[in-house]
Amino acid sequence: MSHDFDHQLEQPTQPQPHRHACGNLFGCGEEKGTGVLREDIKDAALTTRVADRLLHMDAVNQEQLDGFLSARGRSRRRLLRASSFMGALAGIGPWFSKLAHAADALDGDILAGSAAAQKKKDEPGRVHVVESNDKTVRLGVYDTTLDPILKIDSGDTISYPNTWSHFLNQMQPGVPVETLAKLRVSNPGHGPHSIIGPVYVNGAEPGDVLEVRYKHIRPFDWGAVFNNPGQLGTGLLAQDFPEGQVKYLKLDLPNMTAEFNPNIHVPLKPFQGTLGVAPPDGYYPALTPGVTSSVPPGPHGGNTDLSEMVEGSTMFIPVWKPGALIFTGDSHALQGDGEINLSALETRMQELRIQVVLHKQKNFAWPVAETATHWITLGLDKDLNVAMTLAARNAINFLSTRADLTKLDAYALCSIAVSFRVTQVVDIVRGVHAMIPKNLFAADLRRQIAVV
Repeated sequence: MSHDFDHQLEQPTQPQPHRHACGNLFGCGEEKGTGVLREDIKDAALTTRVADRLLHMDAVNQEQLDGFLSARGRSRRRLLRASSFMGALAGIGPWFSKLAHAADALDGDILAGSAAAQKKKDEPGRVHVVESNDKTVRLGVYDTTLDPILKIDSGDTISYPNTWSHFLNQMQPGVPVETLAKLRVSNPGHGPHSIIGPVYVNGAEPGDVLEVRYKHIRPFDWGAVFNNPGQLGTGLLAQDFPEGQVKYLKLDLPNMTAEFNPNIHVPLKPFQGTLGVAPPDGYYPALTPGVTSSVPPGPHGGNTDLSEMVEGSTMFIPVWKPGALIFTGDSHALQGDGEINLSALETRMQELRIQVVLHKQKNFAWPVAETATHWITLGLDKDLNVAMTLAARNAINFLSTRADLTKLDAYALCSIAVSFRVTQVVDIVRGVHAMIPKNLFAADLRRQIAVV
């Protein structure tokens, strides 16, 4: 069941008037700060399995079909040569042969047409490969003034092999924290992230939504966790840790763990910390026209640091500029909610692969996410209390408009069954995400709770 709402991005001092019956859903009310809107999506894991199976069946059936037709042709020719009865019918052989070929062509057209129809229905689009190099990567900014490095259609897949680590790949095992801090201060206003982009989505316009499906995420075999020296003022407890530190960990990819020390091993959970589109004008001060820092997340997605965005998950991101302009970076092998010292287990990706699907004129105000087990609403604001309030209101409004609940019942359900987690507190704009378990709902109702 699809729900389309006309959501306006709120202004901090002049809230937009409420002109529609959406129940103040996802940031369209009078809350100052940043409102959050979300949709809900089909089960990403199920969609992937079904789509992959159907595509595989197409390939297998076509191969079987070709073999069947070839075998039938060979058998018919052997029969025509060997049979004395057929030899007696040589006079009408040409006519018989034409009839047989016509039948073959008709069968082939029908079967090919059916296969083509199914292929079109399940078409995953083209696969594009975007390498990280001096032409595709910028340090710590979303630069919308650049020419697109790639143009894609809805349904296309982008493969990002061998992504760069922080500071344009200068963060490598053995580099001391003093060098990392120097790189940060020498680029004022920029984030540490190596940002790939922009990628232009054909046909994308403001008011549309991009569905970004995380298809494959594979990190390199090392990661780094660091806090800058306290004088830089980064991280939650900068005043408590003036010395700064970086720890490089070896990743055991076959077992998906990392050794923090000989007695502590942490399970890996790779995800991309930053993925977003060109932000709306005026959301965050631009460094220069069209160029904004990659640090704060916002209505464009970006540096949400939402650790649930693992392989098989999906995020819906509102489009604010023509072509959407996708940017990504900030690869993580693992992160705890909060990300308190400034960093996750920062790494590079052997490959990040995403599929992008365009949905026209859905008018979302903020990104939303979904996993196989949860719907996730977001709250983002410089004030963590406001972020929490927004996440709660958004979850309540989501449930009351999508799950056949009154707002009072949705409020109660959120209190007993929805978990509110601090996403991160180190990116200027802080985040809270509400985890709404899908298994709360009966199967029929669960199927109704759809995003697009």
